[in-house]
Amino acid sequence: MRKSNTTGYMALAVSALAYMALAYATPRQGFMQLLALYAVVFACYAYLVNLRFPIWQGIVAGVLFRLLFIVAMPALSDDYFRFIWDGSLLAAGQNPYLHLPAYYMGMDAPQIAGITQGLYRHLNSPEYYSVYPPVMQAVFWLSVKLSGGSFLGSIVVMRVVLLLADTGSIFLLLRLLRKMGLPDKNVLLYALNPLVIIELVGNLHFEALLIFFLLLCLYQLFYQRLAVSGIAMGLAVGTKLLPLMFLPFLLRRLGLRRFLLFGSVLVLTVVVLFYPLVSAEVLQNISRSLDLYFRKFEFNASVFYLLRWLGFELTGFNIIQYLGPFLSLVTFCIIITLAFSKKLGSVRRLSGYMAAALTVYLFLATTVHPWYITPLLALTVTSHFRYAIAWSGAAILSYGAYRTSAYTEDLLLVGLEYALVFLWLLVELYLYRQRRRHANLVESGERTGNR
Repeated sequence: MRKSNTTGYMALAVSALAYMALAYATPRQGFMQLLALYAVVFACYAYLVNLRFPIWQGIVAGVLFRLLFIVAMPALSDDYFRFIWDGSLLAAGQNPYLHLPAYYMGMDAPQIAGITQGLYRHLNSPEYYSVYPPVMQAVFWLSVKLSGGSFLGSIVVMRVVLLLADTGSIFLLLRLLRKMGLPDKNVLLYALNPLVIIELVGNLHFEALLIFFLLLCLYQLFYQRLAVSGIAMGLAVGTKLLPLMFLPFLLRRLGLRRFLLFGSVLVLTVVVLFYPLVSAEVLQNISRSLDLYFRKFEFNASVFYLLRWLGFELTGFNIIQYLGPFLSLVTFCIIITLAFSKKLGSVRRLSGYMAAALTVYLFLATTVHPWYITPLLALTVTSHFRYAIAWSGAAILSYGAYRTSAYTEDLLLVGLEYALVFLWLLVELYLYRQRRRHANLVESGERTGNR
């Protein structure tokens, strides 16, 4: 056995112990413990992905790390209370988009199994209508139906679904890397990434499903299967609305005629998914909650926090109600400009521009929870850029906000996180331009020599 492989196995064993501690013995308030354990798993990850470690052993290890969380309560997120709330409503034949949670606490409300005062008290946004799209709602429903009223059972069912999706993403990434002529070992950047493991399967975030459908869409485009690709993109939109921002790039890549076929299948898929639950009142409720999201929610932002500070200096109050929509508009304009400024001649180039759009979106967003970075990480695995990997390491600093029940963000930690990310990205962009310039000079020299 090679010495490097022996140390690789030791790194895997240390990671497994640290993941166990993260899954079962690290509350969100224990920031220093979380930081120390995360530093351990991230150091092991950095060592393993730079090692000539057998690809399939690395993939199996990544899946086993995810399995370690299987019966753990999500430690870093409380979103799952709302998941089970919505699932309980669906299981009872109620529309989860129709009423605020407080409605079901009233004297005249229907009595529904699983909908209790205890669960209501744990909801982190009881004043908002549910905004979780239908694919997520289907998983919530399934988790309640299969668990027989067990709270932990619902969590395990959701986790199994996300584990299957994330494992599927790993295999799709491997196939995409081969189609793009990139090294197989790059798949370990995703399979072993601590943020992906902890946030998606560990803390039950449905970006796992979004990433799977998005990668499936890209993979099907390699074979010109526009209908299947459109269905996959429709399911991605049915999981989270985020992939809608990629449509201008798909139009640019496919051309108008082929995009019409792709888009028709996508729209049909989305209509089929939303139809059972949507009405004019529901659309109004969802739009209210989304509007509040852009005008009120703020967490771990970068450009927005700088502009918010400027706004305080100029007006004396938080101008998020204006800045949120304005930054969304700026993001939209940049995405349209990006989509139509360059020719997207390959799926790899399409994937790269999707990553660029997502980067712009996250830099201008008012809310950037750590798991929001995982789709960006998956897309950049098929490129030479690694700033998303660096971001996945630094994003854990945002959990400093939960050290006390008062919930106060430490802007010094937020600043440190983004200083690292921006610096890393600037260096990579500089090196990328240098490589392009050198390649152009070599090409120009060869043409001159051939004359």
